Amino acid sequence: MTERFTPTPGDRFSFGLWTVGWQGRDPFGDATRPPSDPADTVRLLADLGAYGVTFHDDDLIPFGASDTERDIRVKGFRRALDETGLVVPMATTNLFTHPVFKDGGFTANDRDIRRYALRKTIRNIDLAVSLGARIYVAWGGREGAESGAAKDVPLALDRMREAFDLLGEYVTEQGYDLRFAIEPKPNEPRGDILLPTVGHALAFIAQLARPELYGVNPEVGHEQMAGLNAPHSIAQALWSGKLFHIDLNGQSGIKYDQDLRFGAGDLRAAFWLVDLLETGGYDGPRHFDFKPPRTEGADGVRASAAGCMRNYLILRERAAEFRADPRVRAALRAARLDELALPTAADGLAGLFADRAAYEEFDAVAAGERGMAFEALDQLALEHLLGVG
Repeated sequence: MTERFTPTPGDRFSFGLWTVGWQGRDPFGDATRPPSDPADTVRLLADLGAYGVTFHDDDLIPFGASDTERDIRVKGFRRALDETGLVVPMATTNLFTHPVFKDGGFTANDRDIRRYALRKTIRNIDLAVSLGARIYVAWGGREGAESGAAKDVPLALDRMREAFDLLGEYVTEQGYDLRFAIEPKPNEPRGDILLPTVGHALAFIAQLARPELYGVNPEVGHEQMAGLNAPHSIAQALWSGKLFHIDLNGQSGIKYDQDLRFGAGDLRAAFWLVDLLETGGYDGPRHFDFKPPRTEGADGVRASAAGCMRNYLILRERAAEFRADPRVRAALRAARLDELALPTAADGLAGLFADRAAYEEFDAVAAGERGMAFEALDQLALEHLLGVG
C-alpha cells in the first residue's frame, strides 16, 4: 500500500459500530457473519488508522439489558478506548429496530411510545457525553408513513419539534457541550420518511426553540436516493453553517440504500464531495456509514473499511492536484468563476438603476453567444480524477 494513502488519526476518520460490526443480515437473508464485541471493533478500527468510533445505544448495550450487563458493556468499551486512544465524536439512539418503534419514536401516533422514545434518547445522551461525544445524530428512520391517512403530517412535525425542543432544553439545563445533527433520508424503511432531504431538515431547524443547537448530518447515499446532487446539498449545509457531521458512503443512483464503501458507486460525486470538504471549511470527522457486503468474511470486512479511508485519501490528493493545476486555474477564469465571487450590486439599487450598461445598453444577444468553457474545465477534472491530469 502506498504510504501516502495510509490513514492516521490526524485524518479524523471515524466509523460506527454498526458498520464493520454489521452481520450481513438483510430483508432476504440471514446473517453471514457472527456478532462482534464492541471492544474488538474499537481495536480493529484503531489498527486500521481510524481516530474515532460512534455508536447507537443498542450497538453497545443490547436492548433490554440489565443494569449490571449495561455496566459491564460500557466498562469494556471504555477500556478499549483507553487502550487504543480512539475517541467517541458522535453517538445516536436506535429508535427503529425494536417492534415498539414500528410507527416511529418521536412521531408515533401512540403517546406512550413517544414518551418512551424521549427517555431512551435522554439516557443515551448522558452516556454519550460521559464518553466525550459532542455531536448527537438523530435519524428518524421510522418517522413516516406508507399511506396518506395513517399520519397527520403537520401534527407529526409538531411532535417532532416538541421532541427536539425538549432534548435541547435537557442538554442546556445539564450544561452539556453537545449539538444535534438531524440525518435526512427520503425512504426506506418507511415508504416516506419525514425530513427527507437536507433542505427539509434546514427548514425544520429554523422552527426550533434553540436553532443554534441543531444542524444536519447528510448521508451521501440518502441524498442520491432522492435523485439529488449530494455535494450540492452538503454545500448548502456548509453555507448555512449547519454541517455538524457527515456520513460518507457509496451509492449507485436511485435505488435502495446500498451503503457501499466510500468511493464505490458514483465516483465523480465522491470526488467533488472530497473537494468540497477539504476546501469549504468543514472541520468535523470524516465519518463512514457503510456496510461491508454480506459476501465478505473478516478479511473482507477489514478490506472494505480500509478501502473507505484509502479512497478518501486518494480523492483528496486528486482534488488538491486539480486545484493546483495552472491549466485548471486558467479554465476557471475562462469559465468566469472569478466573477461569481463578485457581488452583483455592491453599488446598491441606486447604482444599479444609474448604470445604463446594466440594462439599457446591455447587449443580450452578444452575451448569449459567449461560450462558458465548462466542457474543457470538466474534462480537466475527469483527467485528474482518473490520475492522468
